[in-house]
Amino acid sequence: MKAIFDMGGFTPCPAPFNLAAHVLTKADENADKTALSVISTTGADSWSYRRLKQAVLGVGTGLLRRGHQPGDILLMRLGNTVDFPIAYLGAIAVGLVPVPTSAMLTTPEVARMIAQLRPRAVLRDPAVACPELTDLGCDEVCTRDLDMMHTLPAARFHMGDPNRLAYLIYTSGTSGQPRAVMHAHRAIWARQMMHQGWYGLRADDRLLHAGAFNWTFTLGTGLMDPWTAGATALIPAADVSISALPGLLAQHEATLFAAAPGVYRKILQDHTTLDLPSLRHGLAAGEKLSAAIRQHWAQATGGKPIFEAYGMSECSTPISACPDYPATEGALGRPQTGRILSLRNEDGPVKIGEDGVISIHKSDPGLMLGYFEAPDATARRFDGDWFLTGDHGVMDVSGQIHYTGRADDMMNAGGYRVSPLEVEAALHGVPGVNALAVTDVEVKADACLIVGFYTANEPLDPETLSGFAQTRLARYKQPRVWVHVDAMPTNPNGKLSRQKLKELYHRNI
Repeated sequence: MKAIFDMGGFTPCPAPFNLAAHVLTKADENADKTALSVISTTGADSWSYRRLKQAVLGVGTGLLRRGHQPGDILLMRLGNTVDFPIAYLGAIAVGLVPVPTSAMLTTPEVARMIAQLRPRAVLRDPAVACPELTDLGCDEVCTRDLDMMHTLPAARFHMGDPNRLAYLIYTSGTSGQPRAVMHAHRAIWARQMMHQGWYGLRADDRLLHAGAFNWTFTLGTGLMDPWTAGATALIPAADVSISALPGLLAQHEATLFAAAPGVYRKILQDHTTLDLPSLRHGLAAGEKLSAAIRQHWAQATGGKPIFEAYGMSECSTPISACPDYPATEGALGRPQTGRILSLRNEDGPVKIGEDGVISIHKSDPGLMLGYFEAPDATARRFDGDWFLTGDHGVMDVSGQIHYTGRADDMMNAGGYRVSPLEVEAALHGVPGVNALAVTDVEVKADACLIVGFYTANEPLDPETLSGFAQTRLARYKQPRVWVHVDAMPTNPNGKLSRQKLKELYHRNI
């Protein structure tokens, strides 16, 4: 029996179509309902569906008035505020192509993105790192400009082919350089498979997402999916600490809670019991959820489960556990109804119970269009009709998939996938360092850090090394620990062994 999950593809996306219009489909019938509350320990800034839709379409009008045209690329350098999703949807509503980016990126990292994308404009918070735009031919749209657009007359949705480009997101690839992933308007249509296949989402839900506005996990799971369903999104204000989240979950009667596994772990460090009567269950993604966190959360909450999802920038989260189909012990979950997946090797689908590369059929409406201006790199990710994720797993007879590892050396830093090659390239030329390599290391149960290993004539000051990294890399990509080694470990073929680096770390502590 082959390891193929195929219960029929998802309902085709209608045409003409617009991603933002789909997200706001229920806005008019829920005009006075709260779409979003930005919550803190001192209060909440609430947005009704009427106010949200007006702001989105007002921004669309404002961007068109500045001369932007459908198809133009807009790089987003905005902070952790509601400006982010409003500008994102406002751009898509009128056919523009936003590129959401992390506020933690450094100026050199952003400069490389601008050189690659040649954006028509940069939507910018002055407090967020960005190169000088005067000589780059980019229109600079500041947060003040965006805020003033909220009350402009509503733009009309730009309807069209659901397969046309809607947005780009960056992912760290095995090439060592972040790639811009192109997604179509139909990507939001595919997310409906997650509503029941992961969330168990209902219109009366109040979903609290622990992430920042400008994280794509928050943008999709925390905002657009609840809005598509007519539910309420709850997002902590930028200054809210993780320790305050249990109180906010209870105070705002959250029914669903979404966070990276590290957030659950930190909450459980401070709380052995959690009184959350309204909460049905938690949602986790971004990195592997450990059995220990899952067990301790259930004990602390009186048996409330966490449902995990597996995903990637190229196809969101096609595999998950959910209330209707909980994961079996040790499994991620199963492909959502409507997905067509297989586990494959060079000879095709493997058998049930055998290890293979998790692969997604090209018909999946959530699958990327490709990598921006990189057709060869795109082609290398496909084997005929199948997109190869690069991650390995084993499928059982019920369709449950057990994750067995990554085919590459991608690191995981607090839910962000980071290429070690990208980090190593950015750190090239550190004064006094002869050779340098990085990998992620589990420093204690359920906690991984990026560790930098280097050879030098003598050990160097860790603060000096960290200071160099700070000028070239976003915070989440920077090594948190530095280890001086006599030589870089290699495998029998003479290639760097990151597994041996991990072993070196544990021998040196």
